Amino acid sequence: MEKYVIRGGKPLVGDVNIGGAKNAAVAILPATILAGGKCLIENLPCISDVMASLQILSELGASIRMVSRSTYEIDTSHLDSTEVSNELSRQMRASYYFLGALLGRFGSGQVAMPGGCNLGPRPIDQHLKAFTAFGAEDSVEYGQIHVRSEHLVGGHVFFDTVSVGATMNAMLAAVLAEGTTILENVAREPHIVDLANFLNMMGADVHGAGTDVIKIHGVKEMHGCNYSIIPDQIEAGSYMVAAAITKGDITLHNVIPKHMEPITAKLRAAGCEVEEFDDALRIRRTGELKPLKLKTMPHPGFPTDMQPLMTALLTLAKGTSIVTEGIWENRFRYVDELIHMGANIQVDGQVAVIEGVKVLHPAPLRATDLRAGAAMVMAALAANGVSEVDETIHIERGYENIVEKLQALGADIRRVEIPANAVSRAI
Repeated sequence: MEKYVIRGGKPLVGDVNIGGAKNAAVAILPATILAGGKCLIENLPCISDVMASLQILSELGASIRMVSRSTYEIDTSHLDSTEVSNELSRQMRASYYFLGALLGRFGSGQVAMPGGCNLGPRPIDQHLKAFTAFGAEDSVEYGQIHVRSEHLVGGHVFFDTVSVGATMNAMLAAVLAEGTTILENVAREPHIVDLANFLNMMGADVHGAGTDVIKIHGVKEMHGCNYSIIPDQIEAGSYMVAAAITKGDITLHNVIPKHMEPITAKLRAAGCEVEEFDDALRIRRTGELKPLKLKTMPHPGFPTDMQPLMTALLTLAKGTSIVTEGIWENRFRYVDELIHMGANIQVDGQVAVIEGVKVLHPAPLRATDLRAGAAMVMAALAANGVSEVDETIHIERGYENIVEKLQALGADIRRVEIPANAVSRAI
């Protein structure tokens, strides 16, 4: 167990390289199952969710070779199991992508109910709706989801709600199904497009990713390929907030500015300067923060994963901000932590009303989930004094080398191991 000790109050200045997209990687790694051959995946972020996905592939029988810190060769020619272990699948929500990939290649798959951050119920009914449309049967026994089919056939699926997970899982199951699949009311996030591009590189026939209708013509077989994952939109957005909340000046490298537009627009409205280059962004703030009205929505709306970070930023805006969470019902659980720092926030259901304060005070803080944990780090960087952030294991599920990257920008942050006896006393 570790915690971060942060002495805030300094502007962050410098350059930071953005890693590969977590939300793309956790779907593309299971998708290698469909190749039945060797895939070379580049720009993989070195985070715990990716390591868990690689371990699951290894346990299923894949041969995995590390080429560099961010590049792995994965050979799924000789998989000998279609059951993901209970322990590994409960570590992260994205383990359910193995269902679609295993069903697509072998006609059978078994995964535990998804784990990950507690942001509210994570129903997989829309995933199962798609599998059923392709001719599969499903059952849940002792917390394990089983899907099976003798013969997958393409189908027409209209999703009841826009779901990134269900869209990706349906794509994974459909690419080897016989005939044509049409998916409507699908998610349009950049990582949906990245998965479609990867599947097409392996020989799939997927069209329309990035719109609200995806059409898939099933193919008889797929093959391995070399592929580089897109940069992480949320990691990039997090460092943009780091610049804004500390009155800093940060240039982000290895980004796709088009993917950042929903975040860039709000930060500009809040009083930040953002310059766009081919594969870089520079963000700085010199004046006061302006209040905002913000609602999280499916892409191209404002991303829910950025909501805690923007809420932390708006605690220092001059005036009243209103943040509405349109995706997850438990996403404001972290607000009490900001209140400990002197923030003035009232939450009513899915709406937070934020009256800006002049300063945040240092405090002991807790990372209640991945993005809330990142928000606590940013708030601590803005407070003038020493704060501590516990339960950092959540943060490192989605941020590669966050301490080292912040240190390179001038942050006074360090990891401190929590003694085992202190952990047991807290329990």
